[in-house]
Amino acid sequence: MLRYQWEDAVRFWNSKKGEDRERVGTSSRQKQKFTHTARSRSFASVAEAEEVKFGQKVGRLQLFEITHRKKDRSPMTSEAGEIMEKLKEKKAEYEAIASTDSAVNLENIDNRIITEVLGPERYGRVRFQGSGVTPTQYFGSGSQQYMPSGSQAQAEF
Repeated sequence: MLRYQWEDAVRFWNSKKGEDRERVGTSSRQKQKFTHTARSRSFASVAEAEEVKFGQKVGRLQLFEITHRKKDRSPMTSEAGEIMEKLKEKKAEYEAIASTDSAVNLENIDNRIITEVLGPERYGRVRFQGSGVTPTQYFGSGSQQYMPSGSQAQAEF
């Protein structure tokens, strides 16, 4: 960094606008529910490495588990641990329903579980798929497929 760039940066940091931006950033970081352990690797590269390692496709629920645990296999935060428990409970609940009712669509269960536990996807994004993956690319052209409303989700059972 050149001297004049450093001086400009310090001047900005000490300005009202810089201090306001710092407050917004601090507030946003405090609102984060959980952090991941992927570091600078994309979730797509983490999933690919796991697929190569174990020889089978990694689902979105598995990827959440992989990227939100420490090396000692404990959850990154208590919130992440609570979410993992909810995801497991919902998965068991849906698998029990699927075992008794052959009409249940098993393909969308993971997506439905993620939506129920973590809330709807943000517009134009797909959780745990990295940047650049759109809902249309991941779920296909039927955009309702990834964000069913409560009544629509119940009707599918």
